[in-house]
Amino acid sequence: MNQHRNIRQQVMKLSLVATLGMVTILAACSDKGSDKANVANANQVKEVAVKTTKAQPLAQELQGKPVVVDIFATWCAGCRKIKPTLEAIKKDYADTANFVVLDVTDKGTTQAAEAKAKKLGLENFFATHKSKTATVGILDPATGKVLKLFHKNPNKGDYVAVLNTAIDQINK
Repeated sequence: MNQHRNIRQQVMKLSLVATLGMVTILAACSDKGSDKANVANANQVKEVAVKTTKAQPLAQELQGKPVVVDIFATWCAGCRKIKPTLEAIKKDYADTANFVVLDVTDKGTTQAAEAKAKKLGLENFFATHKSKTATVGILDPATGKVLKLFHKNPNKGDYVAVLNTAIDQINK
């Protein structure tokens, strides 16, 4: 009887730990609550501070066009929120920008994304931002410099403004 109680207590503890873990993961990825301040700021750009890393030219195959890099995961609510915007931009800028999706959905896709980032010269960007899903960076391929970083931003106009400026600079 005592042994059954101990087992039951251990199962309950493990269930609690698992539940807390899932809540933490979902809270980290989900959109913030719908309080008045968040509703008022919902369409504003949520810029992320860019950490200083050694910028280096990106891979040859990315040269000549600005590079849009998306840190994506299937379980991320923010990623689903910005997906239609990114798809529209990809369609509109298919000939004038490069698009790279780095999928961090699970261990396997994260490993593949890391290899892809390394191949394309995006390893510093990936290392810095891989834990921040729904982050989109627009990079200068010649320098590897992040021109603009967005987080959970569904506003197409914000991306378009940066892309148009970058395209004009590259074509000078």
